Amino acid sequence: DAADAEAICEAVTRPNMPAVPIKNASQQAILSVHRARQGFVKARTAQANQIRGLLAEFGIIIPQGISHIAKRVPEIIEDGENELPGSFRLLIQRLVDHLKVLDQQVGELEREIQAWHRENEASKKLAKIPGIGPMTASALVASVGNARSFRNGRQLAAWLGIVPKQHSTGGKATLLGISKRGDTYLRTLLIHGARAVIRVAERKPQPDAWLGKLLTRRNKNVAAVALANKNARTIWALLAHDRAYESDYRMAA
Repeated sequence: DAADAEAICEAVTRPNMPAVPIKNASQQAILSVHRARQGFVKARTAQANQIRGLLAEFGIIIPQGISHIAKRVPEIIEDGENELPGSFRLLIQRLVDHLKVLDQQVGELEREIQAWHRENEASKKLAKIPGIGPMTASALVASVGNARSFRNGRQLAAWLGIVPKQHSTGGKATLLGISKRGDTYLRTLLIHGARAVIRVAERKPQPDAWLGKLLTRRNKNVAAVALANKNARTIWALLAHDRAYESDYRMAA
């Protein structure tokens, strides 16, 4: 149709336009599992917040975290001295049962992802990088496909949306926050992993290391994005050149 014809003409006139990585059936299938898990996680969080909010209306405060609900709510339901109406107790029990089902679904899908990861050499290779676990590694391997479709590590980082935006005026370029283009899920996994590495670095400071030096000059949020960007470039090098991870390896890209 007209829209397809316009898109084809645009692609022909822009040969350097980045292409969307092509995925095989296995990669597409595991990405579907990731998306389903993400949906269950959101539903689990919403259900936990609803339970917490309903109890708060009766003056009962439950701390953040599903573990607190699992521990406290059964005690609250069984407590005959808190004057909660019987119908409300039944409602909360029903919601808690639903929360347990959602949590079970998340666990089952995570085990499926773990099994895929254990059978995939590229995914296991990426999991050697600090801040990259099986969840992140499997999602990246399945999403990136052939890493050589990206010219270098920076292009992969840009595709993930973890490079600075630029604003140019009067011949002067100003760096802004990260572009946040691309897949939000992948970007979130990378940044959360980077934050975990930073927490360890704060407990065991290494002032001479790259991250240690960065933390002395920048706040933790900036450092997390910088580490996520660095990891994205490392990921490209490992996948594009079929390398094993080496902590002291220095990439040209």
